[in-house]
Amino acid sequence: MAGGKLSARQKMINLMYLVFIAMMAMNMSKEVLSAFGLMEAKFEDANELTSERNEALLADLITKGEEKPEEFAVPANKAKQVSIVSDEFYRYIESLKADLLREGNYKTDEKGQLPFEQMDKTDLLDEAWFTGDRYTKKGDEVIARIQKYKDDIKKILGTDVKYKKAVESFDKRFDLSKVENKDGKKIDWLNYHFQGFPAIASYTKMTAMQNDVKVTEANLINLFLGNATDIAVSLNKYKAIVLADKSAFFAGEKFQGRVVIGKYANVPPVKLEVQGQEIDLENAIDSTGAARLDFNVGDIGEHTIEGKFTFLENGKELEIPIIDANYVVVPRPNSATISADKMNVVYRGVANPMTISFAGVPDNKVSASGPGLSKVGGQGKYVVNAGTGTEMTINVTATLDDGSRASDSKTFRIKDIPAPTGTISGQSGVVKLPKRNVEVGTVGAKLEDFVFDLPIETTSFKIKVPGQPTVNVSGTKMNSQARSAIGRARRGDNITIFDIKARISGNASYRLKNVSPVVVEITN
Repeated sequence: MAGGKLSARQKMINLMYLVFIAMMAMNMSKEVLSAFGLMEAKFEDANELTSERNEALLADLITKGEEKPEEFAVPANKAKQVSIVSDEFYRYIESLKADLLREGNYKTDEKGQLPFEQMDKTDLLDEAWFTGDRYTKKGDEVIARIQKYKDDIKKILGTDVKYKKAVESFDKRFDLSKVENKDGKKIDWLNYHFQGFPAIASYTKMTAMQNDVKVTEANLINLFLGNATDIAVSLNKYKAIVLADKSAFFAGEKFQGRVVIGKYANVPPVKLEVQGQEIDLENAIDSTGAARLDFNVGDIGEHTIEGKFTFLENGKELEIPIIDANYVVVPRPNSATISADKMNVVYRGVANPMTISFAGVPDNKVSASGPGLSKVGGQGKYVVNAGTGTEMTINVTATLDDGSRASDSKTFRIKDIPAPTGTISGQSGVVKLPKRNVEVGTVGAKLEDFVFDLPIETTSFKIKVPGQPTVNVSGTKMNSQARSAIGRARRGDNITIFDIKARISGNASYRLKNVSPVVVEITN
């Protein structure tokens, strides 16, 4: 990028661009590592809360086993066994995390937080768990311990048909079968999830697996408790629940919603339908009786959630509809907004592509205007054909959900296409060629280091051979007069090709700046 016949100033500019791009890549990498770290912290917090809830549920079930042994003794014993094997596997995963921190020499700060942005090594687990196309002894151990946990849990549940769905859900959560990667190739589970990842990503995945262990333990203890769990009716069990009119608001917009007094019904429903689809209750209902929703959202804009819970009461089905549940879909962010100061430029003579959007607003509610601006199809896609002057402004207006309008604008500098560089046989500047190569060579022009790849066609040029009169040539090839003059040149003579006339193919109206000459030193 900084080689060739560039000037010292241009080399320095190119070097600055390389440094700028490298800095952006470093910043993006740190943001990704930090995102994994924040996710790991959330999993860790969730694991602590679930552990406390599981201990309370287990204690409640053990008490019931002592008070009503004929009904709860067996479930309480199964729950204790589940807790034991789950704790054992949880601690094993914790040892893997400790090994990772030790091998990478990662230490927590005074706040107990890991150095997320430094945990970018990918070779720690690669060397510990994988060798070639096989696992190391440690890799085999990891797979074996996961399989052992699966076998232990299924042995505790046994073959009782009432645990069939719980076993299916558990198997799915800890499925070790091959996984299809982005290239459509099926690879081993351990390779897919842990090979080649930064240390913080692998550490987070281990914490997520610990969360799966805690969720498994919670689901099974709730299953053992069954419908006999006591339902408290005192008001001190109720909570103030906020019901927003929608789940997203713009800055400056008024919050609208209601506050109601209610409580979580820790009674499992027999059916749950959302948006016309029946939900798998085994995976959806948590220990509080709340149902986790998981469905594809609609198009950008405001939507309503419709559905109903179905419970059994006095032997009859009781339907409770889901009402007043709204959510707002905004465009998914798929790119970062990165701009270089003083680089907002459009060029005359070319169609400058632009992407114009307004955060959180669908494309059909965004309008943009400016001299030479036109929409070309596709979401937010425009082109600008800059006219006269040195600056232009593009104005953007968005219509928000409440009917109000928001607007913004941006000013761009207008620049001409830089002067092309003359070439012969694709070479520019001062070149060395035999006479024969000059006679048959093609004279052209090119835009070096320009942001657009424009097709440039040459219409005419002049050639000056020392001791010979200047020859005018039409087109790109030497005519007979030019070849005759070149034939009389001697070794070491400098032939100058100048006054090269060029234009943009398909845009004859735009006048390019003067093309720089090319000098050929004759080598024979």
